[in-house]
Amino acid sequence: MTLAFVVNSGSSSIKWELLDAASGSREAGGIVERIGEGGVDHAAAMRSILDELGDVHPDVIGHRVVHGGALFAAATLVDDAVLESIEELSALAPLHNPANVAGIRAAREAFPGVPNVAVFDTAFHANMPPAAYTYAIDSTVAADHGVRRYGFHGTSYQYVSARAADVLGRPLDDLRLIVLHLGNGASVCAIKGGVSIDTSMGLTPLEGLVMGSRSGDVDAGILFHLGRAGFTLPELDTLLNRRSGMLGLAGHTDMRDVLAGVTAGDASSQLAFVVYVHRLRHYIGAYLAELGGADAIVFTAGVGENAAPVRAAALAGFEWAGIHLSEERNATRGTTVISTDVSPVAALVIPTNEELEIARQAAALL
Repeated sequence: MTLAFVVNSGSSSIKWELLDAASGSREAGGIVERIGEGGVDHAAAMRSILDELGDVHPDVIGHRVVHGGALFAAATLVDDAVLESIEELSALAPLHNPANVAGIRAAREAFPGVPNVAVFDTAFHANMPPAAYTYAIDSTVAADHGVRRYGFHGTSYQYVSARAADVLGRPLDDLRLIVLHLGNGASVCAIKGGVSIDTSMGLTPLEGLVMGSRSGDVDAGILFHLGRAGFTLPELDTLLNRRSGMLGLAGHTDMRDVLAGVTAGDASSQLAFVVYVHRLRHYIGAYLAELGGADAIVFTAGVGENAAPVRAAALAGFEWAGIHLSEERNATRGTTVISTDVSPVAALVIPTNEELEIARQAAALL
C-alpha cells in the first residue's frame, strides 16, 4: 500500500483525501473551510487535519496546483526552487496559485520528511501543437508576458481518458476522444493517442465554454467598449469571471436550477440553455474536424455526469459524424455507455476522480 495524502488547497478552504494509490480505496477525507477567518490560516487548517488523521503517516503528499505555466509539463517533486517557481506563476493564476503554495508550505511543515508532489492542471496540455496554443498577437509581447494557451482540468482529462480506454477495451494510444468536463467551471479537450491536441480554456480558465459564472469566449473588443464606458479593470474582471455565464443570463450558476426554469417556461433560462449548448456543439464540431473524427465523446464532472438534457442537446444532429445517442440509456442515471449498440462513435458518461489521479501521479514519483 502506498498511502497518499491528497491536498486541494483553495484561498478559503482545504479539501483533502487519504487514498491507497494502488487500489484507489479512500481511507479518509474532508474539508476545512473559513480559512482566513478568526485567525485560521492554512497552517492552522493543516494542524486540524492532522488531529483528524491521528497517528496516520502518509508515504507521499500530492497537491493540486492550478497553473504550471511553461515550466512544468508533468507532476514534480517539490523542493524550495519548485515552490518558488509555483509562487512566481501566481501572476497567471492569482486566485489559485497563492493558495496552492500556502497548502504546500503547510503540508511540508506538518509532515517533515514526507515527499510533496505538485500535480498541475496545465501539465496534460503541455504538448499541444503550436497551432493550438499560439495566440495571434505580437510575438514579443506574448513571449515577454507568457501569453499562450495553457488549458486546465488536465488531471481530470488524464483520468477520464484512461477510463474511457478501459470501457472501450482499446489501447489509449489508438483513440481519438472528445472529453467534456462540465462543472461550474467547464472545458472541452481533443485527445489523440492520450495526448491533448487542443482545449477550450486558454491563458486562464476564462476562455471557452459558457460556465456557471464565467462568460467563456467573448469578443475582446467588448472589454475596450466597456472600458470606454467607464468600467475599470477590476470591474471587467468581476463581470466576466463572477457575473457572467449562466448566472449572468439566467440568474443561476447551478444547471439544475436552469433546467427547472426551462421546464417552467422561463425565457431567460431557455436562452441560457440554448447559448450553453450552442457553445458545446461549436467545440464538438471543431474538434471532430481537428481529430478527423472521433472514437468516443465523453461527458464528465457535475453537469456532464448528471444533466441528461444537456448531453442530449449537445449531441443532437451529430448522426452524420457517427454519433447515435440512445434516449433510454442517456436518461438512466449511472449508465456509462449512452450511445446505441450500432453507433460508430461511442458516447460515454465517466465520473472523474481527480484525487485518485493526483494520488497515482504522486506515488509514481516515489
